[in-house]
Amino acid sequence: TFVTYIKLAVYGGFFVAFPYIATEVYLFVAPGLFKHEKHVLAPYLIAAPLLFFIGAAMAYYFVMPKAWAFFIGFEIPHGEGALPLTIQAKVSEYLGLVMHIILAFGLAFQLPILLTLLIRVGLLTTATLASKRRYAVVILLTIAAFITPPDILSQVLLFIPLYALYEMSIIVGRVIERGRVVEEKIPT
Repeated sequence: TFVTYIKLAVYGGFFVAFPYIATEVYLFVAPGLFKHEKHVLAPYLIAAPLLFFIGAAMAYYFVMPKAWAFFIGFEIPHGEGALPLTIQAKVSEYLGLVMHIILAFGLAFQLPILLTLLIRVGLLTTATLASKRRYAVVILLTIAAFITPPDILSQVLLFIPLYALYEMSIIVGRVIERGRVVEEKIPT
């Protein structure tokens, strides 16, 4: 029980303190940035914690009830002609599963941050993202398979928003690329 409380405190503390930690990291880095770099970084400071919390909330309020119902569905009641199978979950195991899924969804929802940053610095283009959708589907399904419990339901429930975020990243990336083109056309 003690270890369970400690784990819950660590996870909860990180979850609640994440915006503050991100702000402190930014305040440490900010003096070394130019004004235009600070302007570019500001939307990401708002989007990163927001996307993390959206992913965590989706995992807790939507995915976990469905995944738990899926796992409970394997229970075989006494008297149905087969050997009874009863689920006896420990609090520590349940908490570990919940925290794992919440953290996985929160981090997976950082995909648009990563992709738009790569587009902004010129290491990736939206044309590349759009033309490689097939590969993205395979990669996103693989990521979903590795970071969720071994059931197809939670994997699909992670893949669907990940793919939607991938498509959203392409749209936002096109806006970024158009802004870059407009800046290049303005005479100095």
